[in-house]
Order: sequence, then C-alpha cells, then structure tokens
Amino acid sequence: MPKRILIIEDNMVNYKLAGIILRKAGYEILHAGDAEQGVAIVRAEHPDLVLMDIHLPGMDGLTAIRILKGDSATQRIPILALTALAMKGDEESIFAAGCDAYLSKPIGHRALIDIVGRFL
Repeated sequence: MPKRILIIEDNMVNYKLAGIILRKAGYEILHAGDAEQGVAIVRAEHPDLVLMDIHLPGMDGLTAIRILKGDSATQRIPILALTALAMKGDEESIFAAGCDAYLSKPIGHRALIDIVGRFL
C-alpha cells in the first residue's frame, strides 16, 4: 500500500506540480485547499505525511501545524512546510510551530523527493 501524503495548498498550480512529482514517485496524494479542511482530513485520514503551505486563506499554516502537533492523535505525523517565506526569522517561526522541515518555493523536483523520502 503506497504512503499517503496530504498536500494543504490553496494555489492549484503549486498543488498540481507537487502532486505530479509525488504520484510519479509512487505516493498516494490527498488535497486540502485550506487549513481548516486540512486539519479535518488529517484527523480523519491520518496520512503518513503532510505538506503544508504557510500562507492560506482563513487559518494560516502555522496555526494548523500547532493544532496538529498539539493533538496526541496527530502529533507524530511529519509536517513539512512548503513556503515562499524566505526572510530572516521565518525558519525559526516555522520550526517553533512544530514543523519537522521546510522547503522554499518554488520547489525543485529532486529536493521534494529527497525531503519526503527522509520522512517516509
């Protein structure tokens, strides 16, 4: 059974790119277009890994990460941030929220496969 990855991303181009790369690598992909939906899917489906955009409509990705990492039922699921954030201090904020790793956008094919492979 393939490992399942939930991509929480509101930009369909970014979602489709990551989804194509990961499907070709043999992963099953789930999708949420916002953080609220993503949190609900994680709680219901328990994917093997979550790719989380940080800037999302409504609840932001950092808040969603804190919620998931604060819940004993979901805290062990690795969460990787996919973000355009690249300012000094952003990395610290991402890790302080509980994120396990992050990739800056635009994402590279090899970098995405490598970081996902480290966790799965």
